[in-house]
Amino acid sequence: MYKIDDPINNYKNIAHAFFLSLAITIAEPSTIMPLMVHHFSQSTIIVGLFATLLRGGAIIIQLYAAFHAQSYKRVIPYLRKVFFFRFLSWFSIGLAIYLIGDKNKTLTLFFIGLGLFFFSFTAGFGAIYFKELQAKLFSKAYRGKTMANRNIAGSIASIISGGIAGYVLKNYEAPLNYAYLFMVSSLIMAIGFIIFSTIDEPAKENISKKEKSFKEFIKNSIKLLKNDKRLKKQIVVIFLSYAYLLAMPFIILKANSSFKLDGWLIGGFISIQMLGSIIGSFFLWRRISNYELMLTIAFIVAILAYTSALLANNIYIYFLVFLLFGVAIDGFSIAAMNLVIEIAPEDKRPIYTALQTNLVSFGLFFPILGGFLLKVFNSYTLIYTLSMTLLSLGLLFSLKLKEQ
Repeated sequence: MYKIDDPINNYKNIAHAFFLSLAITIAEPSTIMPLMVHHFSQSTIIVGLFATLLRGGAIIIQLYAAFHAQSYKRVIPYLRKVFFFRFLSWFSIGLAIYLIGDKNKTLTLFFIGLGLFFFSFTAGFGAIYFKELQAKLFSKAYRGKTMANRNIAGSIASIISGGIAGYVLKNYEAPLNYAYLFMVSSLIMAIGFIIFSTIDEPAKENISKKEKSFKEFIKNSIKLLKNDKRLKKQIVVIFLSYAYLLAMPFIILKANSSFKLDGWLIGGFISIQMLGSIIGSFFLWRRISNYELMLTIAFIVAILAYTSALLANNIYIYFLVFLLFGVAIDGFSIAAMNLVIEIAPEDKRPIYTALQTNLVSFGLFFPILGGFLLKVFNSYTLIYTLSMTLLSLGLLFSLKLKEQ
């Protein structure tokens, strides 16, 4: 029988994070992904584009998902369909690299991009359903803890994944090593999907009556956004938090131009970033239920990461950079999810979630801007400084948000 803050649902929530992170870390957008794309294309703009595709496909669909989800009493049946298509998308990337690979690099890039887009596109539906479940299953105080525990489990899995990825990258030639990583990891991902699909979800009592058309829904959503000053302020701040992505995918390329990166070192960068996630979640995020404060701290840590990147001239400073990013990224993620849940009325929760996620997700295009600027000006200092400037602006705005 369902009960709020049920430990069994918590364990399933954590297990899902573990297996998902174990799988998708092999396409981490700050390490392996840029190197894989760089194997097929020397263009930094293409590297930035693919970093965006991993997450950006969700932008165009979330409002449509919310249009339907607002009238659902339960979302688990729909989430299971999302999981199935995400598995297929991820597996297809590895299959395309295996079958085509270097024989036609342009075609391989096309299928990688297509797979990443659909993986991200289906996540647009999944994000709405996932946040709806978190709000239903866990209280405010418990939710912060379970999300931090998810991040700790995911980070442990990512450290393991980083070691495995390092072994595969070192012992198998590109691009077959990337193909093996994607195909095997899709099977691991499926385990997490199956576990999460068995969560005990209660029926939602307060649901909104769905509008007659999507066009009418959009009009009502815009009106809601105009009338909620807190939501507008929050969206601006969270959008600016995505500025860390502007230069992050290129830090590994700068490191690669400074000294030779082998498979173990790349895996080490992944593992140290995930260690940062564990440290942040255990010592900071799981102990903070003031999500406005959490967001502010995450901004400060991200700025420190870029300050370190500007000074990086050896492997050890790069380790520090990735460690700090691991701390900051989890803080941004936990704060953003919980802030929108806290201000949203129960019956309007999917709409609030979609509005915030849709609008802030334009920040996922920051890597394209970073790649363009790097190509034109050939200056890592420029893109690092621009990221820091935008993050500093976000920090100032975050101080004006008040706890709900």
